[in-house]
Amino acid sequence: MPATHTIPRPDLEPGAFLEHLYNVAVLRALPLHNTAAYLPAPPDPASGGRTIVLGAGKAAGSMAQAVETWWPVNAPLQGLVVTRYHHIPPRAPDLKQRIEVVEASHPVPDAAGMAAAQRILAMARGLTKNDLVLCLISGGASALLTLPTVGLTLEQKQNVNLALLDSGASISDMNCVRKHLSRIKGGRLAAACFPARVVTLAISDVPGDDPGIIGSGPTVPDVTTCADALAVLRRYRIDLPAEVLDALRKNDLETPKPGDAVFMGHAVHLIATPQQSLEAAAAAARAAGLNAYLLSDAMEGESREVGKVHAALARAVALRGQPFTRPCVILSGGETTVTIRPRTPGAAKGRGGRAGEFCMGLAQALQGQPGVYALAADTDGIDGVEDNAGAHVLPDTLQRANALGMKIDQYLDRNDAYGYFSALGDLVVTGPTHTNVNDFRAILVL
Repeated sequence: MPATHTIPRPDLEPGAFLEHLYNVAVLRALPLHNTAAYLPAPPDPASGGRTIVLGAGKAAGSMAQAVETWWPVNAPLQGLVVTRYHHIPPRAPDLKQRIEVVEASHPVPDAAGMAAAQRILAMARGLTKNDLVLCLISGGASALLTLPTVGLTLEQKQNVNLALLDSGASISDMNCVRKHLSRIKGGRLAAACFPARVVTLAISDVPGDDPGIIGSGPTVPDVTTCADALAVLRRYRIDLPAEVLDALRKNDLETPKPGDAVFMGHAVHLIATPQQSLEAAAAAARAAGLNAYLLSDAMEGESREVGKVHAALARAVALRGQPFTRPCVILSGGETTVTIRPRTPGAAKGRGGRAGEFCMGLAQALQGQPGVYALAADTDGIDGVEDNAGAHVLPDTLQRANALGMKIDQYLDRNDAYGYFSALGDLVVTGPTHTNVNDFRAILVL
């Protein structure tokens, strides 16, 4: 590597340095570090009130453990949360389990998730004004906390989820539909808890940090309508049973709205956000002697196209020193989307997720620009449904791929980021991180 392409940390090469920044971002979002300050006082024992913990999401297991860690030892605590398969974190030997954690499927719901949602809804019913409900919500709750509306089977709900995931719809559009096709999301869990006091602790994985979108907002008011859900379904040409469509048209599936009495006295706290994690990574980059620039924590759009925009910016910095001063790190977050391309009959299905697709678009547009390195990864450690968090892009990515006979256009055509970066040895593999503040992207320009 030329001397001009070194970073101020001689102990780390560029790829390892970018992984260091990713790890810093993830660490900032871990529930154990962010929960204690937001826990309410337990109910007065004299009132007979109970504390019930309910929740769902990829971070639900670690959020439950954080509550168990910081909750007063002598204060009663019970509850149930559901997380993704293989996302229950290791438990400290001296930490007593008081909250049950079960596993279910993500991003497509399954029977285990539906059974967990039924149990959670049953636990919410029959509470009194003296009871406290701690609701733990993180990204992934929309799929994990599934309880289809009347007239919609689990299989039909799965098909709707798959169609939305493949359509390129934004997370806000997807969750608008999910809320109106559910008996527990879109504020309905809060309605079931009434008149108990509800305190929601949420880890944001959505652009804008709107609690109504995080996990489809089971305990917060919903500002979207049945008409909005119908518009999304029409836009992406997604079919529903006639009975359910008719219920949407008649507003029979409307969700609780702001001002509804079921939300009185409730509180919502965001205990970790994408912005906080990006700021932590920026501070780590500056500590290493680099300039750090944070573009946005709320970027949306087609992953490969967002990659091309980032590439144009990185090349401008590398070639002209504008608009940023190098050496520098350019950071961004948010939730991009991948529209699955139609497959040629008999062709193998591509594998990969948003981060990998971003990296392919970035690499294609960088065209081997010297001195530019990048990492894109999902902060939950899983890019889509694969075993990698994301991928690296290096100045010689295209050159090495071409030497193997791998044309990036072909991999983009079949959405096969996993196959592309796996063959190059450039996958980022972390395993589940037990948190989720969505996309993390870092571009190092030397």
